[in-house]
Amino acid sequence: MEDPHVQRRRSRLIVVEGESDRIALEAVAERLGRERPEIAVLGGAHSIASFVALAGKQNLVGLCDRNEEFLFRRALARVYVCDPDLEGELIRALGTERALQLIDASFATLQKQPAWRGMPLEQQLSRYLSGRSGNKLRYARLFVESLDLDRVPPPLLAVLD
Repeated sequence: MEDPHVQRRRSRLIVVEGESDRIALEAVAERLGRERPEIAVLGGAHSIASFVALAGKQNLVGLCDRNEEFLFRRALARVYVCDPDLEGELIRALGTERALQLIDASFATLQKQPAWRGMPLEQQLSRYLSGRSGNKLRYARLFVESLDLDRVPPPLLAVLD
């Protein structure tokens, strides 16, 4: 039985860790007027070796976070890395002020927590995106749609080429 996370249309397959990566890549491709990429969502970086064993290495390319790079590089020949992660890349590309304009008021709750007071704004934004259920998925598309096309993070452009 074919994995429902793999959409078979072309021979090249982009392997990503999570749904927010897929959403962002599809949004970038759409904004650039490119065909929708074929993407397999692992549901966690530690699945990469078993996925490659089942799929084979032919024409696979990976997109991962900096912390998972070693896992992806052991399994794939071509890997593009988000530093530190997709959210960090998008926040840098947008700029923290623009990212703040796009998020909802619940971000202020995080900023009031003692552990996060005084932390750099970019780190607070990254934590907010990854800490609240659904934020990664919600903001991946919104952030990409809000980017100037000349500011698309390099790893996202590279994995689509």
